[in-house]
Amino acid sequence: MVSEGKLFATFERHGEFADGQKAFLSLDLFQEPSVEEDEEQNAVFGRLLSILDEYQEQSYLLDPFLEDLVAPVVECLKSYAKACVADPNRQSSSTRVFRMAHLLYSYVKCRGYKTIIRFFPHEIADLSIALDFMLLPDSSIQDRSNWPLRYMVLIWLSLICMLPFDLAQFDDADRVAYTATALETSAKSYLGNAGLAREGAAILLSRLYMRKDTNSRFQPFIDWAHEQVLDQPDIFTTIGLLRVLCEVVKSGPVEQVHAYSTQLFSFTATIQESSILENNTVVRKFKLKLVSRIALRLLATKSNPRQRKGRVLAGVGAVEDLALEDNIEVPEKVEQILEQLFASLQDKDTIVRWSAAKSVARISERLPTDFADQVLETVMGLFAIHSIAAASLYDLPAIAESTWHGASLACAEMARRGLIRGERLPELIEWLSKALYFDIRKGAHSIGSNVRDAAAYVLWALARTQDPSALVPYASHLAQYLSAVALYDREIHIRRAASAAFQEHVGRNSLFPHGIDVLAKTDFYAVSVRRNAFLIAAPQVAIHPEYRETLLCHILDVVLRHWDHVMRELGSQSLHLICLTDLPTLGPKACIKATRLLESIDIIDLHGGLLTLCEVAIAYRDTGPADSLDGRMREIFQHISIIPLDVVFGSRNAIVTAATCRLISITLTQAEIQLGEKSAVPHWRKIIDFGLKHRVPSVQEAAAEAMRTVSKLVDWAPPVVQQSLGTVLGALDYNANHNSLPEALECLIDCAKPSSPMKANIEARRNCYLAFPRILSSTIQSLPRYMTSSVINTIYETMLRGLDDYSVDERGDVGSWIRLACIQGLTSFSKLLISNAGNIPSFGTYFPASNFHRAIAGILKQGVERLDNVRQEAGENFVQLISLKPPVVDNGIAWELPGRPLLEEIFKDEAENPGWNDGQWLYPRAVRLLGIIEYRKSVLAGLVLSIGSRTESTHRPLALSLASYAQTLPLASEDTDYTLDSLVEDLLDHAKTHLSSNAVVVPALKTFNVLLEADALERLSHNSHGLDRLRQLLSVVTRNVGKLKINLLRFEALFSLCSANLIDFLGHEFPSVRRDTAEHMYLVLQSVDLGRDTDDIENILLETEWSSNDIDVTKVACARIVEFFSIVE
Repeated sequence: MVSEGKLFATFERHGEFADGQKAFLSLDLFQEPSVEEDEEQNAVFGRLLSILDEYQEQSYLLDPFLEDLVAPVVECLKSYAKACVADPNRQSSSTRVFRMAHLLYSYVKCRGYKTIIRFFPHEIADLSIALDFMLLPDSSIQDRSNWPLRYMVLIWLSLICMLPFDLAQFDDADRVAYTATALETSAKSYLGNAGLAREGAAILLSRLYMRKDTNSRFQPFIDWAHEQVLDQPDIFTTIGLLRVLCEVVKSGPVEQVHAYSTQLFSFTATIQESSILENNTVVRKFKLKLVSRIALRLLATKSNPRQRKGRVLAGVGAVEDLALEDNIEVPEKVEQILEQLFASLQDKDTIVRWSAAKSVARISERLPTDFADQVLETVMGLFAIHSIAAASLYDLPAIAESTWHGASLACAEMARRGLIRGERLPELIEWLSKALYFDIRKGAHSIGSNVRDAAAYVLWALARTQDPSALVPYASHLAQYLSAVALYDREIHIRRAASAAFQEHVGRNSLFPHGIDVLAKTDFYAVSVRRNAFLIAAPQVAIHPEYRETLLCHILDVVLRHWDHVMRELGSQSLHLICLTDLPTLGPKACIKATRLLESIDIIDLHGGLLTLCEVAIAYRDTGPADSLDGRMREIFQHISIIPLDVVFGSRNAIVTAATCRLISITLTQAEIQLGEKSAVPHWRKIIDFGLKHRVPSVQEAAAEAMRTVSKLVDWAPPVVQQSLGTVLGALDYNANHNSLPEALECLIDCAKPSSPMKANIEARRNCYLAFPRILSSTIQSLPRYMTSSVINTIYETMLRGLDDYSVDERGDVGSWIRLACIQGLTSFSKLLISNAGNIPSFGTYFPASNFHRAIAGILKQGVERLDNVRQEAGENFVQLISLKPPVVDNGIAWELPGRPLLEEIFKDEAENPGWNDGQWLYPRAVRLLGIIEYRKSVLAGLVLSIGSRTESTHRPLALSLASYAQTLPLASEDTDYTLDSLVEDLLDHAKTHLSSNAVVVPALKTFNVLLEADALERLSHNSHGLDRLRQLLSVVTRNVGKLKINLLRFEALFSLCSANLIDFLGHEFPSVRRDTAEHMYLVLQSVDLGRDTDDIENILLETEWSSNDIDVTKVACARIVEFFSIVE
């Protein structure tokens, strides 16, 4: 597995890799390995590939070692090919040959074929070896699965094909042009291949057609290509054909390109007429490459001093040369090609637009200056295509994304080549300032991130090629745009791209205000984490007045109107921090813009406006002058009246309802309450009431927080619905209303009970459990004043009982919600009480040590049960409890955890803890908890429930761990705390005490099955006490667990009892019971030596159709099995 983000300085594992490759290449390719050898060799091969994969991103580090590494593999390939040609009938190992070729291909994948091909042999004699090997009819190269071998040989042939010798000299006298024909025919056969063989064949054919002695074959190839596209257009074949033509046009003689340009244009036109081919992205990309390369070869190269800005001075001679170059005549075909490229800039696929952008820039580089400027004008005109009818950037159609992206990429490529003149900068920067904010909502998401990325690319390129003096008028605006995008864009790669462009401008031009300081705060790593960019970097940048206003406007105009609610929430928090830099000025501005958002009909705008008012109000509350605070709060509070009440109460407007309730909780004042119906927002009470009754928990919490604010100001108790009861009572401020606390606690305790007269649903009960720790945390400083020890103990006991809630409805184990709340509540209670023990008189009565240990046992039980999320929550809370020190009171040692050293060894000191939800990690450690007697019963109960789980990731690791643990236990010993006999006794007691509950008994008996199948209980038959345990187990078994009786057959003393009872299952009235019993009995008789001859019984089990509806057949088979069982006894 490659370590993400790891950077290397050199090829650190060269020695290991070289040794592994040497051992790998020493294998005989003509000898078939054994199964064991093949597995070992595959492991070595896998290690070699994984090492190369580590250096995929830094492949240049391999360059100093490539010759020593690649040459032996290439030589191995050559030797193998030579041997196969010498003896075509010789059999080779297909797996070893595949791995050898795949290793060579891995070098190509890592470093590129142009680098690796330099190490291939390319002497005259190698041509016949490689070609004859390629043409062998039944060799490994023809194996369909051996694609790396075909690819590498084709690449090898393409290198040999470049030898400066006439291929005719390799032909026999009676076979004229055989070599060239064989190369061409062989390569053509792979042009329709869907894999890498097509690429190798295309390279080989292009090299062949570029030779002087074989370029006459290019005309027939073009004609053949036309036929292939016209007759039966195949996408893979067409791609292969286009690759060949692209390579020839790119690297072939210019005379050859000029001679065949008309036919090549005709070929591309034929492709364009085929809807099947034109709809394929890759075909369109290669067609575009072909026509653009034709245009490049039709134009003469020219020197471009603009590319060497700052490196050379263009003297008089250079100016004259440039003037001459500008007088060249541009062929009409080039103009036609440019038209195609402009259309492709709007293509629906990114790779086509990217290819078109690079092609436009490359062609423009060879055009006269005025012509290139016209090309730029046309490209910038693409921005306006969809903008004319749009009122704003957000009103553009979705199709505009492709157009703007293609235009931005083309501008970036032209800017990178220094093709943008200074007089074009105003218009270009105006469009780029819009492209940086391009974000069009489309359903539940938005499009346009690629446009913003390309716009940042353009600005990066401008910094590298434009003269600083040309950028001076735009420096401040560019700095503000880029800093806003680097800090506030939703996508990490956009933030990084904008940061890179900002860095380029600061480093090369030094025009941005406070550039170095801002760059340090918005560097690559600072903007990589969205929360860090919003809440840390942005406020630091806003210290500078030049950026403050832009950042504030960007938040209010863009971020707070974003479709992602997380962006809006983070944006409002960032707004709060920026306003703190100049609250008297920025606070009112933010409120004015927020008011405009509240007038919108868009729910997103409403939510953003409310969040803005909330954060501004918090800023005033925390830092504003106290004498004017009440007035500020009332000013902000009255903005709620702008929002129609039916919008707040809308069934799908939960985020608006929650934000409104939160704004009420922050800005409500005593004066507004006293005004009653004359309040600026007379319906604020209705909003809170509606929020308390809302079905969404977040709205309930916001309404409860508003209730908390009201309770601090007046004594007001609104009507509360069942589900929000716990949320409201937990949020109230009892410091101001301490007389109501006893009634609130009594109500919460009654509602939390499953058999409550209130008949509370599961959500309401969960909220009640969550309210207990919130109330304690708000009253802990004066606990005796608010609650007696009996009340605390009652609450604690209620939460302990909640750990045993396994309620189930159509949604599944909804009782887990209660258990999670109780785990959190017990942990919070324990931490609060123990950490404040010194302030609580008679601490032992408030928090008896026995209750603490019961909580630990209950949390551990949940920590080993079947649900991953419950285990994880229990584990996280248990680790917190391990860290607690005993309370500083008399006899504080009573609260010390039993077995603390073992607990810390197992859980706390684990360096790489993947989490308690990982059964593979947890259960080998959890079974060791059985050694702590105080927690043994609870842990065993949790383990038994998990054994009964149908989830493989829970059941399997626990079964293996428990069986292994049982095998390590002594059978019986006076010196050992826990023995195998004790384990069986505890399991039996657990089952006997819950005989009426299948939810407990069945998992307990499954646990016995696991132990029996692992032979963990085999030792019990060695003494009388152990046999008594087995007899007790047999007596516990009911008629629904036939498999357990079968597993007990292995014990001699129980054989007759088990065999007699098994007949009830083989003759059961339900076919499924008969079938399952017979299958399991057969497996046991096959795998366990009972010391008896059971062949006849096994034959009957196999031959009888136990699931047959004919009960008489099964009864006869049962009678025969009974007879044979009596004989074997």
